[in-house]
Amino acid sequence: MNNVSRRKFLGFSLVSTLGVSGLIDAKTLLGSQRAPDLKFPTIPRERLAVTTWPFRKYMESPTNRWRDPKLPGMALEAFPAMVAAKFGLHNVELLADHFPSTDPAYLRKLREAVAKADSQIVDLPVGAKASFYDPSAAKRKEAVAYGEKWIDVAVEVGSPSVRLHIARAHGAAPNPDLAADSLAQVAAHGADRNVIVNLENDDLVAEDAFFVVRVIDDVGSPYLHALPDFANSMLSGNAAFNYDALALMFRHAYNISHMKDSEVGPHDKDFKVNVGRIFKIAEAAHYRGYYSLEWEGRGGPYMGVHRLLEESLHYLGGQA
Repeated sequence: MNNVSRRKFLGFSLVSTLGVSGLIDAKTLLGSQRAPDLKFPTIPRERLAVTTWPFRKYMESPTNRWRDPKLPGMALEAFPAMVAAKFGLHNVELLADHFPSTDPAYLRKLREAVAKADSQIVDLPVGAKASFYDPSAAKRKEAVAYGEKWIDVAVEVGSPSVRLHIARAHGAAPNPDLAADSLAQVAAHGADRNVIVNLENDDLVAEDAFFVVRVIDDVGSPYLHALPDFANSMLSGNAAFNYDALALMFRHAYNISHMKDSEVGPHDKDFKVNVGRIFKIAEAAHYRGYYSLEWEGRGGPYMGVHRLLEESLHYLGGQA
């Protein structure tokens, strides 16, 4: 995977085929919108969440391409109770791909299961069907509609935010103007429903941290924020780049981040990060949101999430 450095990023052609008027019109939608006002816990354990991603081989869903039929299945509505029982945590992050249905009846069932576990959803990570910067206006419209759909789902299940993926556009370099125009529309929809839209440093090309923050700054909405992932930018092979990216992302983060201590990259190579350093970066940025435990390393997810839980409590000053 190609590394996108800040120098290369600044060298991108930023010319939009739409000009600036489209972005200005989209920003007008954001005009006088209120800002989100979530109340975050201060007790270390209560700041931690668990995402379904480490358990993707278990999750029963027709859209879950990672399901391993050799392992026992787990229904999404059973996940909050499992997290509470196994890890003593009551915040969950549920991937869109792990939803067996988005029908209203199922969403009510899921919301009731979360409440029964005395838990709450803190974010919904959503994939992508099209790119927010695709040169095709029809494709960008498709991406916007998909993001708006999952904002509506977030309202139904009680999630304060969604994480939207910026997909690559075939044959086109990342275009911050087109991406900002599209995401301004999505952020306006989120503001109307009081749902935050988060962008992650996930893909080193389409979601390079410096590109993501450029888009966030261009949109300028209180409902569009960064979701810093501890290790995704380490796949560049450049540790300094990873920590610079996280310092920038945490300054633009609000309610959610992904805590991990390593990432498995190309050729099955382990990329480890300095967890203590990253927690200090978050503290320096005055980050007050949740750390969602997203184990990506060797071994099983139960053992891996337990390790991340212990590491997080150590650096947050709690007790394992």
